[in-house]
Amino acid sequence: MRKQDGNYIGGPIGVIHVIRQCKSLKQLHQVHAHMATAGILWSLHHHSSLLLTNILAAFTNLLPTTNASPPSLTVTAHYALSLFNLIPNPSTFAYNTMIRAHTLLSSPLPALAIFVRMRRLSVPPDAHTFPFCLKACSLLPALPLAQTLHSQAFKFGFGADLFVCNTLIHAYSVNKHLHHACQVFDENSLKDVVSYNALIYGFVKVGDTARARQLFDEMPVRDAVSWGTLLAGYAQSRDMDLCMDAIQLFNNMLVSAVRPDNISLVSALSACARLGELEQGKSIHVYIKQNRIPINAFLTTSLVDLYAKCGCIETARGIFESSQDKNLLTWNALLVGLGMHGRGHLSLHYFSRMIEEAGIKPDGVSFLGILVGCSHAGLVSEARQIFQEMEVVHGVPRELKHYGCMADLLGRAGLIREAMEMIERMPMPMRGDVYVWGGVLGGCRIHGNVEMAEIAAENLMILKPEDDGVYSIMADIYANAGLWEDVARIRRLMNSRQVKKNPATSLVQLNY
Repeated sequence: MRKQDGNYIGGPIGVIHVIRQCKSLKQLHQVHAHMATAGILWSLHHHSSLLLTNILAAFTNLLPTTNASPPSLTVTAHYALSLFNLIPNPSTFAYNTMIRAHTLLSSPLPALAIFVRMRRLSVPPDAHTFPFCLKACSLLPALPLAQTLHSQAFKFGFGADLFVCNTLIHAYSVNKHLHHACQVFDENSLKDVVSYNALIYGFVKVGDTARARQLFDEMPVRDAVSWGTLLAGYAQSRDMDLCMDAIQLFNNMLVSAVRPDNISLVSALSACARLGELEQGKSIHVYIKQNRIPINAFLTTSLVDLYAKCGCIETARGIFESSQDKNLLTWNALLVGLGMHGRGHLSLHYFSRMIEEAGIKPDGVSFLGILVGCSHAGLVSEARQIFQEMEVVHGVPRELKHYGCMADLLGRAGLIREAMEMIERMPMPMRGDVYVWGGVLGGCRIHGNVEMAEIAAENLMILKPEDDGVYSIMADIYANAGLWEDVARIRRLMNSRQVKKNPATSLVQLNY
């Protein structure tokens, strides 16, 4: 932006060219600052609206590439709003850009407030206005707002626009209002892959994987998002058969020469972890390496979780240590894995590193992993300290699962009385569940405490009367204590209540 004879070379077109060349927000801020201090905006005041609109557009285009931390989001949004307020008589494009900026900054209410301001000033919306507003609406979510925007889109003649229809389907899907989403989909004669993907997402969100698969099979063209969305639906299900379907779908995806995105990879690895399919998980890991796919925090977490759940805890540790991108979920995957393997001391070591070195605040899952590890390793005093510090030091509320771990730990250590006192101190709405009382009963079985076992069993029979395990454990406890009349009594009670013994199951994987 050099000056010659009192004018800037290229005039406003040259300045706009410089603005559009910015590769980062820092560069854009520098250009804007230079324009302000050098008097460019003043000398080209007749074009100030055009220049400011282009700065705002460049700013918005750079937002997806930034990783703004929560404290900086307010500052960033304030900068965008300051730019917008300087524009005399903003155009529809300027309003659209501002709505999009707030949406990208995960600030849906300010984005919709800009739309309201736009309508009050009778600035006409265009085909881009409603997709941006509907994306903001999807972040809330708010069904009445989506319906209002839908009617506004019809009012201004954009009801049949493909981009409007696609964002409407997504907005209704986010709100789990599949009837409206299907209606928009069926009435749209210009469906594309995004239309199908949006509706598949809706079915997955409400857990209707059958309808999602039916729609997937009907698609004339599929992309990585189509495969990834259905994969995520299968992998998130508690149905093991659907986890098998996830792995099969992933293999079909590779056969179809579709490069999986991170969602597909994470979903496939998650399904392998739940099924214990170590070899399949390893093959996915090899695929990631061979194709040089960048391993982000989510992929790292999935790999750590896979190897930890499949018994390869040292491999999980190696992947964790080699990763440069870790988040809370990654640390939790390792802590839970170490806990499952009874590596109590090591889990405490990583817990300290997470807080002191990484500066990551633990959550309930973090403490669950630590307490499980302490329970399996018999680290009673360490578990007591962690349990006490949860709320006092770290501000993490205790849940029933944490009390269950402590009851199991204290029961194993023979500290039955202490476990009962802990249950007495629990908040009234809790006062023990099947895991808490189960931990106490398990400890009583180990240490032959008949009196406390009867109290625990009584509570368990109230909470889960159909559980045959309680009756079997009590029969064993009575038998070990030589109380044969009580053994006969508990078996008669089991028969009178028609409690049936649940058959055990096991899974053996055979590689041919």
